[in-house]
Amino acid sequence: MTAPLTILVGTMTGTAELVAQEVETTLADAGYAPSIVMMDGTDASVFAPGGVFLVISSTYGNGDVPDNAQALFASLESERPDLSNVTYGVVALGDITYKATFCQGGLQFDRLLTELGAQRAGDALLHDASSGLLAEDVACEWAQEWAEKQLAPAKAA
Repeated sequence: MTAPLTILVGTMTGTAELVAQEVETTLADAGYAPSIVMMDGTDASVFAPGGVFLVISSTYGNGDVPDNAQALFASLESERPDLSNVTYGVVALGDITYKATFCQGGLQFDRLLTELGAQRAGDALLHDASSGLLAEDVACEWAQEWAEKQLAPAKAA
């Protein structure tokens, strides 16, 4: 049996979507069952079934979540659902030259999901766009290790 994983994508320019597509391919090749859900038009109900989620989000403006993630974030803040049946990971994209707001789009999701009772699995990946390393390469390596630790028991079931 493969372990289901929902990859939620918050993006402005498409970088987070590219990262999600590469991560999806890497994890599918490793025997997992990932599916990508763009945050456009989603709300807190996306988490209703529970399960394992990977939030991949860029950062925009003054450390904000991307435009396509605004409605989901606002829905979570206003509805405050019990997410104790959710396990999640975070891939936060940012640029360290914006020190005060570095990776805050993804980190805002991290804080809010934890407040709502979801359990973060492992450390968040904070990718620096100015590092010279491609976000998709770093994220794929991280996601493979993350999935082995977080999803391997379900994969073996």
